[in-house]
Amino acid sequence: MSQITTHVLDTTRGLPAPNLPITLFAQTSNGWHKLASGITNTDGRIAGLLADDIVLAAGIYRMHFATKTYFAANNEQGFYPYVDIVFELDGSGKHYHIPLLLTAFGYSTYRGS
Repeated sequence: MSQITTHVLDTTRGLPAPNLPITLFAQTSNGWHKLASGITNTDGRIAGLLADDIVLAAGIYRMHFATKTYFAANNEQGFYPYVDIVFELDGSGKHYHIPLLLTAFGYSTYRGS
């Protein structure tokens, strides 16, 4: 399993959010470096965002959720054109699950398991 996983749920519809582009970045001394990207499947997940053998170093990372694309595909006017979730890894190689609960006018996240 990828060290970083995510799941996007559209809480207005009570369903997973498919076809939502997500990009994972690492913070460097020169800004943000793109590590991986993908588009959520029908279950609101991206299988294999990172290869299973990649272990990320301690540091600050960001997941960029392109919510405007998702809302436009659903003929919906969202308030947030994107959601960035910034988090810090301790370098232990543990699994990190970063879910996004999304509506057109709000969102929430938490450290999942």
